[in-house]
Amino acid sequence: MIVGRYSTSHIVTLVERHSRLLIAIPLPLDAKSETVIAALINAFKTLPVPMCRALTWDRGNGMVRHADFTAATGIPVFFCDAYSPWQRGTNENTNGLIRQYLPKSTDLNLTNTTRLEEIVTELNNRPRRALKWQTPHEVFNAAVIALTA
Repeated sequence: MIVGRYSTSHIVTLVERHSRLLIAIPLPLDAKSETVIAALINAFKTLPVPMCRALTWDRGNGMVRHADFTAATGIPVFFCDAYSPWQRGTNENTNGLIRQYLPKSTDLNLTNTTRLEEIVTELNNRPRRALKWQTPHEVFNAAVIALTA
C-alpha cells in the first residue's frame, strides 16, 4: 500500500509476481480494514480465476480482517515477517516505480483516477529486463492463455 501526505490518502497496490502486472486501487475514504478488504474483493473479481491463487501482505492494519477476504474469495492470505519488506520485493520495487510519478509528499486524494490509470498503463506496458524485455501486460496475457488452454 502506498500512503500519501499526512497518512490521509492511500493506494492499494497489487503486483502479480510472475508477470509483474500492476493493479492500483485508490482508497477514497480511509485505510480501515473494511475499506481495504472491500477494494481487494472487487479487484480480484476482475482477474482470471487461474491467476488468483494467493495474496501476500505486509503486517499493516489493512488486513486485520483477512479472514473476511478469504471467505469472500476463497483466496488464502499470507503475511510477511515483521519489518521484512524484502519478502515482498516485487511489490516494493513496483511501489518505488509509482513513486517516480507520485512522490512521498503527494496528497493521493488529489490524484485523479484517470492519472492513476495512466501511470498503471504506462508501467504495465514498460519492458522489463526481468521479463526478458517483455512488458508485464504481454507476460500476463500469455500466462492467462496458457492456463486457460
